[in-house]
Amino acid sequence: QVQLVESGGGSVQPGDSLILSCVASGHTYCMGWFRQVPGKEREGGAAIFTLGGNIYYADSVKGRFTISLDNALNKVFLQMNSLKPDDTAMYYCAADRSCQLRFQNGTWSLLNRTIFADWGQGTQVTVSS
Repeated sequence: QVQLVESGGGSVQPGDSLILSCVASGHTYCMGWFRQVPGKEREGGAAIFTLGGNIYYADSVKGRFTISLDNALNKVFLQMNSLKPDDTAMYYCAADRSCQLRFQNGTWSLLNRTIFADWGQGTQVTVSS
């Protein structure tokens, strides 16, 4: 099992930017960022294979959020630009060492919470004027 620790959440205004960081205690094959609001399911935001390959973004964040890695430090980042109130959520870092894609919405995707075995505690992001 890999331990994950997120940082970087906070309260910002609409249109602002924020960067989230997550450090893993060991090497993983894929990492991702998911988010959840009370009463709703945890949804995928962005995910990436640590050795290269496709990067996956949810339609709701595409063009605004960027996921990136620092493999030397076992870190994953989520750069969030043009934040909206709808982005308010608890953000979770996830990792897995198997990373079996799931077929959903007509395509194979890494944006499925059932793929990931290891999860961080979450960091809150609040976007409000």
